[in-house]
Amino acid sequence: MRTEWRFYLGAALAMLLLPMSILVTRQADAADAAASTPESAASNINSQADTANLENCYRVLDCKTGEVLEVSVRDYLIGVVCAEMPTSFETEALKAQAVAAHTYAERIRLQNQANPNANLQNADFSNDSAVYQAFYTQEQIREAYGDAFEERYGKVAAAVDAVADELLYYNDEPIVAAFHAISSGKTESAEAIWGTALSYLVSVDSESDTAVPAYSETVTLSPDEVKTRIWQDNPNTEFSDDPAEWLRIRTVSGVGTVLSISVGSDTMSGQELRTALGLRSACFTVTYADGQFSFTTKGYGHGVGMSQYGANAMAKAGETYETILLHYYPTATLCRQFTE
Repeated sequence: MRTEWRFYLGAALAMLLLPMSILVTRQADAADAAASTPESAASNINSQADTANLENCYRVLDCKTGEVLEVSVRDYLIGVVCAEMPTSFETEALKAQAVAAHTYAERIRLQNQANPNANLQNADFSNDSAVYQAFYTQEQIREAYGDAFEERYGKVAAAVDAVADELLYYNDEPIVAAFHAISSGKTESAEAIWGTALSYLVSVDSESDTAVPAYSETVTLSPDEVKTRIWQDNPNTEFSDDPAEWLRIRTVSGVGTVLSISVGSDTMSGQELRTALGLRSACFTVTYADGQFSFTTKGYGHGVGMSQYGANAMAKAGETYETILLHYYPTATLCRQFTE
Protein backbone atom coordinates (compact mmCIF):
# COMPACT_ATOMS: atom_id res chain seq x y z
CA MET A 1 0.00 0.00 0.00
CA ARG A 2 1.49 3.30 -1.05
CA THR A 3 2.74 5.51 1.74
CA GLU A 4 1.11 8.76 0.76
CA TRP A 5 -2.09 7.23 0.15
CA ARG A 6 -1.61 7.67 3.93
CA PHE A 7 0.07 10.08 6.34
CA TYR A 8 3.63 9.14 5.39
CA LEU A 9 5.86 10.68 8.06
CA GLY A 10 3.79 9.53 10.99
CA ALA A 11 5.83 8.54 14.03
CA ALA A 12 9.07 8.97 12.09
CA LEU A 13 8.68 12.75 11.93
CA ALA A 14 9.95 13.36 15.44
CA MET A 15 13.14 11.51 14.56
CA LEU A 16 13.42 13.21 11.18
CA LEU A 17 13.55 16.62 12.84
CA LEU A 18 16.19 15.67 15.40
CA PRO A 19 19.74 16.93 14.75
CA MET A 20 22.28 14.47 13.39
CA SER A 21 25.61 14.16 15.18
CA ILE A 22 27.38 12.13 12.50
CA LEU A 23 28.99 13.20 9.21
CA VAL A 24 27.62 16.72 9.52
CA THR A 25 29.79 19.83 9.75
CA ARG A 26 26.96 22.27 10.40
CA GLN A 27 23.58 21.62 12.01
CA ALA A 28 20.61 23.37 10.43
CA ASP A 29 18.61 25.36 12.96
CA ALA A 30 15.08 25.24 11.61
CA ALA A 31 14.15 28.68 12.92
CA ASP A 32 17.34 30.68 12.45
CA ALA A 33 19.49 29.07 9.74
CA ALA A 34 20.20 31.35 6.77
CA ALA A 35 18.56 30.03 3.63
CA SER A 36 20.88 28.87 0.89
CA THR A 37 19.92 30.02 -2.59
CA PRO A 38 19.46 27.27 -5.20
CA GLU A 39 21.49 27.79 -8.34
CA SER A 40 20.60 26.53 -11.81
CA ALA A 41 20.04 22.80 -12.16
CA ALA A 42 23.49 22.30 -13.64
CA SER A 43 25.43 24.16 -10.96
CA ASN A 44 23.43 22.56 -8.17
CA ILE A 45 25.05 19.20 -8.92
CA ASN A 46 28.27 19.05 -6.97
CA SER A 47 30.49 16.62 -5.11
CA GLN A 48 30.03 16.21 -1.37
CA ALA A 49 31.89 12.95 -0.92
CA ASP A 50 33.39 14.30 2.29
CA THR A 51 29.99 14.88 3.96
CA ALA A 52 28.32 11.52 3.32
CA ASN A 53 29.62 8.08 2.47
CA LEU A 54 26.80 6.14 0.84
CA GLU A 55 26.93 2.47 1.72
CA ASN A 56 26.43 -0.20 -0.91
CA CYS A 57 23.36 -1.60 0.80
CA TYR A 58 20.65 -0.81 3.31
CA ARG A 59 19.60 -3.05 6.15
CA VAL A 60 15.82 -3.26 6.15
CA LEU A 61 13.86 -4.93 8.96
CA ASP A 62 11.01 -6.98 7.54
CA CYS A 63 8.21 -6.40 10.05
CA LYS A 64 6.36 -9.56 9.08
CA THR A 65 9.23 -12.03 9.40
CA GLY A 66 11.54 -10.18 11.81
CA GLU A 67 14.40 -10.78 9.36
CA VAL A 68 16.87 -8.00 8.58
CA LEU A 69 17.24 -7.87 4.80
CA GLU A 70 20.48 -6.76 3.13
CA VAL A 71 19.18 -4.76 0.16
CA SER A 72 21.36 -2.95 -2.36
CA VAL A 73 20.74 0.78 -2.55
CA ARG A 74 19.58 0.33 -6.14
CA ASP A 75 17.09 -2.42 -5.29
CA TYR A 76 15.84 -0.47 -2.29
CA LEU A 77 15.16 2.66 -4.34
CA ILE A 78 13.41 0.66 -7.06
CA GLY A 79 11.29 -1.01 -4.38
CA VAL A 80 10.37 2.31 -2.76
CA VAL A 81 9.46 4.05 -6.01
CA CYS A 82 7.28 1.10 -7.05
CA ALA A 83 5.56 1.19 -3.65
CA GLU A 84 5.20 4.96 -3.42
CA MET A 85 4.36 6.26 -6.89
CA PRO A 86 2.27 4.90 -9.78
CA THR A 87 4.61 3.52 -12.45
CA SER A 88 2.37 5.12 -15.07
CA PHE A 89 3.77 8.50 -14.03
CA GLU A 90 6.25 10.36 -16.23
CA THR A 91 9.89 9.32 -15.99
CA GLU A 92 11.01 12.71 -14.68
CA ALA A 93 8.48 12.42 -11.85
CA LEU A 94 9.78 8.92 -11.06
CA LYS A 95 13.30 10.34 -10.94
CA ALA A 96 12.19 13.07 -8.54
CA GLN A 97 10.55 10.43 -6.34
CA ALA A 98 13.74 8.35 -6.37
CA VAL A 99 15.86 11.29 -5.21
CA ALA A 100 13.38 12.16 -2.46
CA ALA A 101 13.25 8.52 -1.33
CA HIS A 102 17.04 8.22 -1.35
CA THR A 103 17.43 11.45 0.62
CA TYR A 104 14.90 10.23 3.17
CA ALA A 105 16.67 6.88 3.53
CA GLU A 106 20.09 8.46 4.01
CA ARG A 107 18.83 10.86 6.66
CA ILE A 108 17.16 8.08 8.62
CA ARG A 109 20.18 5.78 8.25
CA LEU A 110 22.52 8.42 9.62
CA GLN A 111 20.21 9.25 12.50
CA ASN A 112 19.79 5.62 13.46
CA GLN A 113 23.56 5.19 13.41
CA ALA A 114 23.94 8.17 15.74
CA ASN A 115 20.99 7.17 17.95
CA PRO A 116 20.32 3.45 17.51
CA ASN A 117 16.74 2.25 17.78
CA ALA A 118 16.70 -1.10 19.57
CA ASN A 119 13.43 -2.03 17.86
CA LEU A 120 15.21 -2.03 14.50
CA GLN A 121 17.60 -4.86 15.46
CA ASN A 122 20.59 -2.99 13.97
CA ALA A 123 18.72 -2.31 10.74
CA ASP A 124 18.77 1.15 9.11
CA PHE A 125 14.96 1.26 9.01
CA SER A 126 12.05 -1.11 8.54
CA ASN A 127 9.48 -1.72 5.82
CA ASP A 128 6.73 -0.56 8.19
CA SER A 129 5.06 2.04 5.98
CA ALA A 130 3.28 3.59 8.97
CA VAL A 131 6.69 4.73 10.26
CA TYR A 132 9.14 4.65 7.35
CA GLN A 133 8.86 4.52 3.56
CA ALA A 134 6.91 1.78 1.87
CA PHE A 135 9.18 -0.78 0.20
CA TYR A 136 8.51 -3.68 -2.18
CA THR A 137 10.94 -6.51 -2.79
CA GLN A 138 11.36 -7.60 -6.39
CA GLU A 139 9.11 -10.57 -5.68
CA GLN A 140 6.39 -8.26 -4.36
CA ILE A 141 6.75 -6.01 -7.41
CA ARG A 142 6.43 -9.01 -9.71
CA GLU A 143 3.33 -10.15 -7.84
CA ALA A 144 1.79 -6.66 -7.98
CA TYR A 145 2.39 -6.08 -11.71
CA GLY A 146 2.00 -9.58 -13.12
CA ASP A 147 2.42 -9.63 -16.89
CA ALA A 148 3.38 -5.95 -16.89
CA PHE A 149 6.32 -6.58 -14.56
CA GLU A 150 9.12 -6.35 -17.13
CA GLU A 151 7.87 -3.08 -18.61
CA ARG A 152 7.06 -1.36 -15.32
CA TYR A 153 10.10 -2.61 -13.43
CA GLY A 154 12.35 -1.61 -16.31
CA LYS A 155 10.88 1.89 -16.43
CA VAL A 156 11.41 2.46 -12.71
CA ALA A 157 14.88 0.87 -12.74
CA ALA A 158 15.98 3.21 -15.55
CA ALA A 159 14.71 6.23 -13.63
CA VAL A 160 16.51 5.12 -10.46
CA ASP A 161 19.75 4.41 -12.33
CA ALA A 162 19.71 7.92 -13.78
CA VAL A 163 19.68 9.59 -10.33
CA ALA A 164 20.97 6.95 -7.91
CA ASP A 165 23.93 9.08 -6.79
CA GLU A 166 21.97 12.27 -6.09
CA LEU A 167 20.58 13.58 -2.80
CA LEU A 168 18.94 16.77 -1.59
CA TYR A 169 20.99 18.67 0.98
CA TYR A 170 20.57 21.71 3.19
CA ASN A 171 23.31 22.91 5.56
CA ASP A 172 25.43 19.82 4.86
CA GLU A 173 22.80 17.23 5.75
CA PRO A 174 20.13 15.33 3.84
CA ILE A 175 16.85 17.20 4.04
CA VAL A 176 13.53 16.03 5.47
CA ALA A 177 12.28 14.93 2.05
CA ALA A 178 8.56 14.87 2.84
CA PHE A 179 6.13 14.09 0.04
CA HIS A 180 2.42 13.48 -0.37
CA ALA A 181 -0.02 12.46 -3.09
CA ILE A 182 -2.07 15.58 -3.84
CA SER A 183 -1.92 19.08 -2.37
CA SER A 184 -4.85 21.43 -1.89
CA GLY A 185 -3.49 23.58 -4.74
CA LYS A 186 -0.59 24.84 -2.64
CA THR A 187 1.71 22.72 -0.52
CA GLU A 188 1.86 23.27 3.24
CA SER A 189 4.79 24.43 5.34
CA ALA A 190 6.44 22.18 7.89
CA GLU A 191 5.95 24.95 10.44
CA ALA A 192 2.17 24.97 9.98
CA ILE A 193 1.78 21.20 10.11
CA TRP A 194 4.53 20.06 12.48
CA GLY A 195 5.51 23.23 14.29
CA THR A 196 9.10 23.33 13.03
CA ALA A 197 10.13 25.84 10.38
CA LEU A 198 12.33 24.49 7.59
CA SER A 199 13.26 26.82 4.75
CA TYR A 200 12.97 24.06 2.15
CA LEU A 201 9.53 22.92 3.37
CA VAL A 202 7.43 26.01 2.78
CA SER A 203 4.20 26.56 0.89
CA VAL A 204 4.64 26.56 -2.90
CA ASP A 205 2.18 26.57 -5.78
CA SER A 206 0.84 23.24 -7.01
CA GLU A 207 -2.27 24.43 -8.80
CA SER A 208 -2.31 21.47 -11.19
CA ASP A 209 -3.39 19.26 -8.29
CA THR A 210 -6.85 20.82 -8.35
CA ALA A 211 -7.46 19.14 -11.72
CA VAL A 212 -6.77 15.63 -10.40
CA PRO A 213 -10.04 13.59 -10.39
CA ALA A 214 -9.43 12.50 -6.77
CA TYR A 215 -8.68 16.06 -5.63
CA SER A 216 -11.85 16.47 -3.53
CA GLU A 217 -13.89 13.93 -1.62
CA THR A 218 -16.88 14.11 0.72
CA VAL A 219 -17.22 11.55 3.50
CA THR A 220 -20.43 11.22 5.50
CA LEU A 221 -20.36 9.81 9.04
CA SER A 222 -23.06 9.31 11.64
CA PRO A 223 -22.60 10.77 15.15
CA ASP A 224 -22.07 7.25 16.51
CA GLU A 225 -19.33 6.61 13.93
CA VAL A 226 -17.58 9.85 14.84
CA LYS A 227 -17.72 9.08 18.58
CA THR A 228 -16.52 5.51 18.12
CA ARG A 229 -13.53 6.53 16.00
CA ILE A 230 -12.55 9.39 18.31
CA TRP A 231 -12.79 7.16 21.38
CA GLN A 232 -10.35 4.62 19.92
CA ASP A 233 -7.42 6.91 20.76
CA ASN A 234 -9.18 9.44 23.01
CA PRO A 235 -11.46 7.44 25.31
CA ASN A 236 -11.89 10.34 27.75
CA THR A 237 -13.39 12.74 25.22
CA GLU A 238 -16.87 13.79 26.28
CA PHE A 239 -19.68 14.64 23.86
CA SER A 240 -22.82 16.66 24.54
CA ASP A 241 -26.31 15.51 23.61
CA ASP A 242 -26.31 17.78 20.57
CA PRO A 243 -23.98 16.51 17.78
CA ALA A 244 -24.18 19.91 16.07
CA GLU A 245 -21.97 21.22 18.89
CA TRP A 246 -19.33 18.51 18.71
CA LEU A 247 -16.99 19.80 16.01
CA ARG A 248 -15.86 23.42 15.72
CA ILE A 249 -12.91 24.39 13.53
CA ARG A 250 -10.77 26.85 15.51
CA THR A 251 -7.72 27.72 13.38
CA VAL A 252 -6.87 27.19 9.72
CA SER A 253 -3.59 27.72 7.86
CA GLY A 254 -3.27 30.12 4.95
CA VAL A 255 -3.46 27.13 2.63
CA GLY A 256 -6.69 25.91 4.20
CA THR A 257 -5.46 23.08 6.42
CA VAL A 258 -7.28 22.74 9.73
CA LEU A 259 -4.70 23.39 12.44
CA SER A 260 -6.95 22.98 15.49
CA ILE A 261 -10.52 21.86 16.00
CA SER A 262 -12.72 21.46 19.06
CA VAL A 263 -13.83 17.84 19.32
CA GLY A 264 -16.35 17.43 22.11
CA SER A 265 -14.55 18.32 25.35
CA ASP A 266 -11.10 18.21 23.71
CA THR A 267 -9.07 20.09 21.12
CA MET A 268 -7.25 18.18 18.38
CA SER A 269 -5.07 19.10 15.45
CA GLY A 270 -6.55 18.70 12.01
CA GLN A 271 -4.04 15.91 11.32
CA GLU A 272 -5.12 14.06 14.46
CA LEU A 273 -8.78 14.25 13.48
CA ARG A 274 -7.90 13.27 9.93
CA THR A 275 -6.18 10.12 11.22
CA ALA A 276 -8.96 9.28 13.67
CA LEU A 277 -11.71 9.58 11.05
CA GLY A 278 -9.76 8.24 8.08
CA LEU A 279 -10.01 11.43 6.04
CA ARG A 280 -7.84 11.96 2.97
CA SER A 281 -6.37 15.22 4.27
CA ALA A 282 -6.59 17.77 7.07
CA CYS A 283 -7.66 20.41 4.54
CA PHE A 284 -11.36 19.95 5.14
CA THR A 285 -14.67 21.58 5.97
CA VAL A 286 -17.33 19.93 8.12
CA THR A 287 -21.09 20.40 8.30
CA TYR A 288 -23.80 18.70 10.31
CA ALA A 289 -27.26 18.27 8.81
CA ASP A 290 -30.02 15.66 8.77
CA GLY A 291 -28.28 13.68 11.50
CA GLN A 292 -25.02 13.26 9.55
CA PHE A 293 -21.57 14.85 9.53
CA SER A 294 -20.19 15.67 6.07
CA PHE A 295 -16.45 16.16 5.68
CA THR A 296 -15.23 17.58 2.37
CA THR A 297 -11.48 17.27 1.88
CA LYS A 298 -9.08 18.80 -0.62
CA GLY A 299 -5.93 16.94 -1.62
CA TYR A 300 -4.54 13.69 -0.26
CA GLY A 301 -1.89 13.45 2.44
CA HIS A 302 -0.25 15.88 4.86
CA GLY A 303 0.46 18.39 2.10
CA VAL A 304 4.12 19.09 2.98
CA GLY A 305 6.96 18.84 0.48
CA MET A 306 6.60 17.32 -2.97
CA SER A 307 3.17 16.68 -4.38
CA GLN A 308 3.43 13.48 -6.39
CA TYR A 309 0.63 14.42 -8.77
CA GLY A 310 2.05 17.91 -8.99
CA ALA A 311 5.43 16.45 -9.88
CA ASN A 312 3.82 14.36 -12.60
CA ALA A 313 2.01 17.40 -14.01
CA MET A 314 5.30 19.32 -14.13
CA ALA A 315 6.95 16.36 -15.89
CA LYS A 316 4.14 16.23 -18.44
CA ALA A 317 4.74 19.92 -19.09
CA GLY A 318 8.37 19.14 -19.96
CA GLU A 319 10.08 20.01 -16.66
CA THR A 320 13.06 17.96 -15.49
CA TYR A 321 13.36 16.19 -12.17
CA GLU A 322 15.86 18.86 -11.04
CA THR A 323 13.31 21.60 -11.64
CA ILE A 324 10.59 19.58 -9.93
CA LEU A 325 12.69 18.96 -6.83
CA LEU A 326 13.89 22.53 -6.48
CA HIS A 327 10.33 23.78 -6.90
CA TYR A 328 8.99 21.66 -4.07
CA TYR A 329 12.11 21.91 -1.87
CA PRO A 330 13.28 25.51 -2.34
CA THR A 331 16.67 26.36 -0.74
CA ALA A 332 17.70 22.69 -0.89
CA THR A 333 20.69 21.78 -3.07
CA LEU A 334 20.80 18.77 -5.36
CA CYS A 335 24.15 17.09 -4.74
CA ARG A 336 25.88 14.18 -6.42
CA GLN A 337 27.43 11.65 -4.05
CA PHE A 338 30.38 9.42 -4.81
CA THR A 339 30.83 5.99 -3.27
CA GLU A 340 34.27 4.68 -2.42
